[in-house]
Amino acid sequence: MNAQKPSILIVEDEAKLRRLLELQLLDEGFLSQSAADAETGLQLLDKEKFDLIVTDFKLPGMTGLEFLQAAKRINAGIPVIIMTAYGTVESAVEAMKFGASDYVLKPFSLAELVLVIRKELDTHRLREENRTLREALGRRYHYDNIVAHSEKMQAVLALIERVAPTNSTVLLGGESGVGKDLIAHAIHQHSQRSSGPFIKINSTAIPENLLESELFGYEKGAFSGATTSKPGKFELADKGTLFLDEIGDVPPAIQVKLLRVLQERSFERLGGTKTLKVDVRLVAATNRDLRAALEDGTFREDLYYRLNVVAIDIPPLRDHKEDIPALANFFLEKFAHESGKPIKGITPAAMNLLMDFHWPGNVRELENIIERGVTLSSGSTLDAADIHLDSARPRPATAGPAPVLPEGFTLDQWEEEAIREALRRANGNKSQAARALGLSRNALRYRLSKMGVPDPAEKES
Repeated sequence: MNAQKPSILIVEDEAKLRRLLELQLLDEGFLSQSAADAETGLQLLDKEKFDLIVTDFKLPGMTGLEFLQAAKRINAGIPVIIMTAYGTVESAVEAMKFGASDYVLKPFSLAELVLVIRKELDTHRLREENRTLREALGRRYHYDNIVAHSEKMQAVLALIERVAPTNSTVLLGGESGVGKDLIAHAIHQHSQRSSGPFIKINSTAIPENLLESELFGYEKGAFSGATTSKPGKFELADKGTLFLDEIGDVPPAIQVKLLRVLQERSFERLGGTKTLKVDVRLVAATNRDLRAALEDGTFREDLYYRLNVVAIDIPPLRDHKEDIPALANFFLEKFAHESGKPIKGITPAAMNLLMDFHWPGNVRELENIIERGVTLSSGSTLDAADIHLDSARPRPATAGPAPVLPEGFTLDQWEEEAIREALRRANGNKSQAARALGLSRNALRYRLSKMGVPDPAEKES
């Protein structure tokens, strides 16, 4: 990418809008070329180097999706922003599955489009840098309150190093207790927003009927007991970072409003009519598989693709056990200082116990066990007797004497056979078959499409 002036390819059949985009991008310090149709755009892309494409979804002679696929064959890594009318949002989301980076809804402001372009250029730069991440790991990264000596955790810190200075939305994944809140805070502290507020909200800790007012605020009289107006977390996080933990558990109605904030940076308070504008960077976290949530219909596809700009997956503690000694000593020093106890170390026997444990609760569980050991210890070191592990919690089996699948079947084959049998028993009724399988109807349709099974008219019971 040209560090001084990124080059943008505009593909738009409406001459007036095309010219307007060219002038705006020129004013913003970009280089640009434009094409009135997909074929001309592909010819330009084949001859010259561009850093990003902005294209209308509806083009003469070729659909936006066909153009996207053709452009990706020429330059697989180039970011593509789709301009689309409200009625084709679903198509734009479909295009994101095939490699589009983002979309803007018509009519849009030029300032909004420029913001999206800058964000995608930043994200693309991050992805390009991440290709050399292994080499970059020759440098050791260090962040306050994060112990990360292992290669896997150094990779996480290297991603923080790259994403923090940008305004890109970040989606943190990982099991409960791996330290997603510490990673989110590190991203904020090393961003250009570090002097602004860092606001955290856990969607599972707030009743569903109160979550909307917590996020977006409310006006006086919006509901019984609303005697005054109150700003929400988005307003409080203006010019800073909002960390939304457990995003996968946000109800569908709130997901719609979150999508609007990410798209337009605006919202209304509960019970209000005034549109409020905010400048907030969103860092979201989940311990759920959001792709599975997409499949069963509990999480919006368009919101997922807005959130999943830069994904950082934090490994469970059992996958980087080499960090356990440093983590244990870090927590020991912390709690010994807080309690005023002269505990100076951990015996080899105690450390062996820690290293052999499976850690279903991850770093948080390790911290709690060290705190308990320090509290109850009467010696100058933590010994094995001071380490109280929850041995009642099952560990994963290392070997299984009996196969879990019928002989000769793969998992996919066994799943397909179960689906076909459920359909036979339901006489072709997909709703009944889905209930028998414990799936949503959409999840069953998704699996049928993967199997290549045609989708005939539903048989009603």
